[in-house]
Amino acid sequence: MKGRWAGLGTSACLSTLSIILFFHPGLKLGLDFRGGVVIEAHAPKAEPPEEIQKILQKKGIAASVQSFGSEQDYRISANSSGEENAQNSKNLVTQIQSALNEHMAGTKILRTDSVGASVSKELFRDGLLALFLSLGMIMIYIWIRFEREFAIAAVATLVLDLTKMVGFLILTGFEFDLIMVAALLTIIGYSTNDKVVVYDRVRENLRKYRTMPLIEILNLSINETLNRTLATSSTLFLAALPLALFGGSTLTAFAWVMLAGIVIGTSSSIFIASPLLLLMGNKRLRPHSK
Repeated sequence: MKGRWAGLGTSACLSTLSIILFFHPGLKLGLDFRGGVVIEAHAPKAEPPEEIQKILQKKGIAASVQSFGSEQDYRISANSSGEENAQNSKNLVTQIQSALNEHMAGTKILRTDSVGASVSKELFRDGLLALFLSLGMIMIYIWIRFEREFAIAAVATLVLDLTKMVGFLILTGFEFDLIMVAALLTIIGYSTNDKVVVYDRVRENLRKYRTMPLIEILNLSINETLNRTLATSSTLFLAALPLALFGGSTLTAFAWVMLAGIVIGTSSSIFIASPLLLLMGNKRLRPHSK
């Protein structure tokens, strides 16, 4: 608790910077939330993604091109124009395939995905709704199991964790799609479990040491649960690390977000959740403590 002001100040600065980044340049929305088509193609020879992008631009196709896997594999993302129509997406895929084959004969289309504009808006709304509902249900659960101060401190910490994750997504350039919503929900669940373990020990020690000041109770509780917290976090981190390194284009971004979430969630359980509880509950949980 001696470092509580440094922890809270650092967390506030990082969250504020993340909010600024959210407004500019903003999240890079994935196919699920922006609509359009994504094509994974294998070329007979390796070329820089920028060259492929220029070839498509000459054909009037605005698309972003990235390499994944080998240097001959490309991931092409393009927004479909006009009304939501399966034929529009099909025509766009055909145009991209023709442009690629014209430049490099023998280019193969490995996979295509398409999402319409109205569907993408609905998915974005539902994804955000899932995040807010999860925070609300967590607050209700902790409020019932513990007390009001515990619930408010836990949800405030989770909000700070989420804002930092948004900043991480923007800085890394990972696309924000339904897979990222799943990653954020997973991180919220893990982080909540970690905080409940610490708070449960705080509650036990509040009953056991009735005259001990709250700041000493928090220090004692964190130390008593520290080994478990670090062991659990290390296990999850090591389990997700191979996915980040070798998971391929589908799982790599998810795994890196999970790794960042584990680090942020574990540190916030120690340096953010407990100091917030001290600020909010010092007078009520320990009326006579100094």
